[in-house]
Amino acid sequence: MNAPAAATTYGTGTMTEQGPELPASIPGLYLRRRPGGFTAHLTASEHSLATVRHLTADVLQFHGADRESTGAAQLVLSELVGNAVRACGTDVPLVVDVYRNRDGITVAVHDPAPDQLPHRTAAGDLAESGRGLVLLDLLAPGWTVDRSPIGKQIRCRLVADTK
Repeated sequence: MNAPAAATTYGTGTMTEQGPELPASIPGLYLRRRPGGFTAHLTASEHSLATVRHLTADVLQFHGADRESTGAAQLVLSELVGNAVRACGTDVPLVVDVYRNRDGITVAVHDPAPDQLPHRTAAGDLAESGRGLVLLDLLAPGWTVDRSPIGKQIRCRLVADTK
């Protein structure tokens, strides 16, 4: 049985049994479903990040996560993509996985810069950067970095409350 029609971020107003309808693929943004979420292959841009952030909230809430948990996942996603852009630039491919399972929410970003590992910097009161890893420690304690043949993947697991 299909879920009732509901407004979505993308204006289609349609839902499927698997969740909100995914936007059509366009150059720089290719989306596919995965159990409990989605995978996005993208090049970083304002449009692709905004789309993936909105989709993160829609999909996680569809799969039972509450608004606070989805907001935390969106924040982690933004931080990870921002770090990848700082390490690699905007014209490189990224892979983003967002999904909910019985253990909570996973947000992972894979980029092609294996030697650009996260590092802590001191952040003064007025600093514009240097707080990202503290944020990850708070929202996703135990986050990991794994090197791969094409780069690295940073994986964050968040506890998710249900609605």
